Amino acid sequence: MKISFLGVGLMGAPMVQRLIDHGFELTLWNRTVSKAVAYSEHACIANSPEDAIKDADIVITMLESGPIIDKLLYQSDAYLSLKTSCLVIDMSSITPEIARSHAEQVSSVNANYLDAPVSGGTVGAAQGTLSIMVGGQRKKYEQAQPIFAALGKSTYIGPSGSGQLCKLANQAIVGITIGAVSEALLLASAGGADTAAVIEALSGGFASSRVLELHGKRMLERDFEPGATSRVQLKDMRSILDEARSENLTLPLSQRTYESYLSHIANGRENLDHSSLLLELEYLNQRRLTH
Repeated sequence: MKISFLGVGLMGAPMVQRLIDHGFELTLWNRTVSKAVAYSEHACIANSPEDAIKDADIVITMLESGPIIDKLLYQSDAYLSLKTSCLVIDMSSITPEIARSHAEQVSSVNANYLDAPVSGGTVGAAQGTLSIMVGGQRKKYEQAQPIFAALGKSTYIGPSGSGQLCKLANQAIVGITIGAVSEALLLASAGGADTAAVIEALSGGFASSRVLELHGKRMLERDFEPGATSRVQLKDMRSILDEARSENLTLPLSQRTYESYLSHIANGRENLDHSSLLLELEYLNQRRLTH
């Protein structure tokens, strides 16, 4: 089974390593060539996206946004070189609308498509514990199980676009919860509480969450090296609101979180981890979180 993997970035690199470790035969392409070349002892390196996909049985994309994927594979007509019965698995976070459009284009050349975005960040990618949310034909989902099993735990959600809808739901919860944890810890800190003890106490109760556990620790340690960037979180919050508008929904918490990330990035923090939203709250209040 020949697998081509496009996008050897923050998330793609540890995913590529997992697939190599599980014995898959890979061809890699990345815009910054050096990131792909780092794996040249264990994988082939393609010169272009079209070069990468033309002989592949499976094509996996892990790129930053729908428009980037659209430009590389679909507007360029590179997808026309897909083999009949090739399975394209887009593991990027893109809009449901773009996912459905790509599914139609792939189907027009007698190939197959799954949208399979992930959650779990770089830690989950490295450990093989990603949560993988899959839309498309169930039989193609079953076909992809060996790949998904190497990367984490997969769940079949529904027809094309459903995986991306699930990822939007995930990102709404993550973004809003990061904001809630930031506010809760700053409130406790301002009143003189031991914030490390606050996290410990809350972790045993109804407020417990992975965001509190992992990002709360990041906030206390002021460790904002990116596992997932604020820039990407903003992109996802924008997609959530766009999808809500298309369904005539009003999502006030998502709207407020989007505005917070928008201001955060306007202040030059786009490449910090999304848990760094705390810095925006500190700036707003002119107060610093303390232990």
